[in-house]
Amino acid sequence: MDRIGVVDTMFARYDMGAEALDELADCPGHGEAFEVLYRTVPGFKDLGVACKRMIELDDCRIVVALGMPGKAAIDQVCAHEASQGILLAQLLTSTHVLEVFVHENEEEDPVALGRVCRERARKHARNAYWMLYEPEQLTRRAGKGVRQGYEDAGPLVTR
Repeated sequence: MDRIGVVDTMFARYDMGAEALDELADCPGHGEAFEVLYRTVPGFKDLGVACKRMIELDDCRIVVALGMPGKAAIDQVCAHEASQGILLAQLLTSTHVLEVFVHENEEEDPVALGRVCRERARKHARNAYWMLYEPEQLTRRAGKGVRQGYEDAGPLVTR
């Protein structure tokens, strides 16, 4: 049975891990073709090693990494560092890790920010599933300006 990893952080202000798990539970083959392994780490700078361990020790074929950087400038720097760690985990393992960060400064309204967290976590969890089992779903959406957590931007018009 294949494994999809989900790793989130306890410092996030929204439970994006629960959203990702719920979305994956609705995917065809859950519990038969694939199972989901779930871990929680303290903060987003811990995600890289957690993803690498899920791939190497738990045999995950893909991992969804969820985090929520704060508004302060130092949080943005740390988010960049965390992204570098996630990227390195991908390169060292030749395995995709879908980074799902929602920055607190994306929305001032907490309800709108919660909506972004929910939608982004769910859509990236579905993307992970599609990458393994239905890659044609991604190809069908290529160039369409699809966004996670916001209205789709739509394709560019060149004429």
